Amino acid sequence: MKIIADFHTHSRFAMACSANINLHGLVQASETKGITLVGTGDFTHPDWLSEIKKDLEEHNGTGLFKLKGSSSKVRFILSSEVSTVFNHKGATKKVHNLLLMPSIESVQALNDRLAKYGSLPSDGRPTLSISAAQLVETVFEVEKNAFVFPAHAWTPYFGVFGSLSGFNSMKEAYEDQEKHIYALETGLSSDSPMNWRISALDKYTLLSNSDMHSLEKLGRSANVFEMDEEKLSYDSITNAIKKKDGSVIKKIIQFYPEEGKYHFDGHKDCKFSVNPETSSITKCPVCGKKLLNGVLHRVNNLADRPVGFVPPNPIPFAKIVPLKEVIADVTQKGTYSVAVDRIYKELTSTKTEYDVLLDEDIGSIAKRSTKEIAEAISNMRSGNITIKPGYAGIFGEIDLLNRSKGKEKIEERRQRML
Repeated sequence: MKIIADFHTHSRFAMACSANINLHGLVQASETKGITLVGTGDFTHPDWLSEIKKDLEEHNGTGLFKLKGSSSKVRFILSSEVSTVFNHKGATKKVHNLLLMPSIESVQALNDRLAKYGSLPSDGRPTLSISAAQLVETVFEVEKNAFVFPAHAWTPYFGVFGSLSGFNSMKEAYEDQEKHIYALETGLSSDSPMNWRISALDKYTLLSNSDMHSLEKLGRSANVFEMDEEKLSYDSITNAIKKKDGSVIKKIIQFYPEEGKYHFDGHKDCKFSVNPETSSITKCPVCGKKLLNGVLHRVNNLADRPVGFVPPNPIPFAKIVPLKEVIADVTQKGTYSVAVDRIYKELTSTKTEYDVLLDEDIGSIAKRSTKEIAEAISNMRSGNITIKPGYAGIFGEIDLLNRSKGKEKIEERRQRML
């Protein structure tokens, strides 16, 4: 059985997240997209945990949960993102971590401990005055089967390797608790090949998740597992990740990193960006302020392998553009417009979004939509697309039909002149 998992989600109680997010909505969105296993997100928030307790029940003692009274095959895994802010050798460090837990009881016990370090009700993604190492130690004191890994590891502001407050190694960040870290989340601005360039990361399983702030963004990155349905459990999933088991972890579905909002260096206010591989500019030529170093810059700083290096027996990956974005790009309509939603519903009426994006025959897609949409999906699968990379908090711009190649050259020339 193919199991597509998105571990990193949020509730409506997390800052800057949609007020429409609820557990029933997560199930419906998961079914539409083709997701089997989804994180609850935000279990540290007392109101969201109350809803989890009210609406979910453990499924057959597996450590996974389902909607009470529902026949849906979507399963939940208890998850939460936690921000740790602490002083390390005179510098302030800010690291986001993703926590997975096997039971409501262990979540409640953990929340009781974490409440000493910050206000859990203030945000679904709480900010705690505790080091990343202390967080991991506390988690494992409460639950020996917990699973912890750094969220969006390269994000400048809150990634474990981020350019603004990150570390140069996992050991430096988690100290003696690094022994409990088996994975890292690539985030939206990096992909597998970028992470393969750092040999010290070979021991960790790469995971990609949506970090969604609205139901529409669910599954924009995910992980594909293969196992018998009756074997699906919290332990079988986390053990496969710990062992980096390629017989179980079949694929990582990733965002095009150039579309992520921290890929290039840049300055948001002046709308200036630059490729760190072709330029050594460090200050904005418009206003003189320091550029925000993006993920590509940071990867290059830590890399000890050349671009294109592939480790032995890597877990395969595929890059996608969410289906509504595909339709919007082709039709030149708003991503959440009525016109785009109508075509989206037609395409997902008999197949899941992942089926359409990754598996359905291109000719079939053309018959069920348009020739241009089918061409865009074909280009997405092959990587034959044009992207104006994101930077400093601004998402990249995708052109799936390569209509802007000439414009892109003009933009590159303008940047060089600046």
